[in-house]
Amino acid sequence: MSTRTFFTSDLHLGHANVIRHCDRPFSDVRDMDRALISNWNAVVRSDDEVWVVGDFCLSKDRTAQSYLSELNGRKHLVRGNHDKHDTINASGWNNVQDIAHLDVDKRRIVLCHYGMRTWPRIGRGAVMLYGHSHGRLPCFRTPSGGGTHDVGVDVWQFRPVTLQEVLSGMRRLPMAGEYGEERGLRDK
Repeated sequence: MSTRTFFTSDLHLGHANVIRHCDRPFSDVRDMDRALISNWNAVVRSDDEVWVVGDFCLSKDRTAQSYLSELNGRKHLVRGNHDKHDTINASGWNNVQDIAHLDVDKRRIVLCHYGMRTWPRIGRGAVMLYGHSHGRLPCFRTPSGGGTHDVGVDVWQFRPVTLQEVLSGMRRLPMAGEYGEERGLRDK
């Protein structure tokens, strides 16, 4: 079996308020945590890579390390606004950074917790993946075949997704307008 790469964001494990704020379909934080961990492990194998694009957990009762130990895969964190000392310093992350640039299936991927409107290689098909907005920030395609998409669990049935799933979803997104193309969506 070959290693697969997954993306996710805004799990907010242990964070009871996110259920109400984002209208998540869970009765309480334990129910949400169980579902998120189960959904993650249903798609991610132990040898897979998972990029968490911020806001991993915010719990008063459990440590980030305890959550990480229950989740399959090699995990990477791109810091979000709720990722504090306990989360950032937990053992179990392969790396922690503010912004990541990687290549997956010969495609340049830019990861940041906050959705960008322009990013490196935008005019050459690069994809910008983000979280933070819980599905409230519009995504778009670019004329070069790239685009931007929210990879938060609120958008993707509370589970990590592959690049192929994201690209499939991007085909249905609106194209960036002419103004965007003329004002910075093309690499010069």
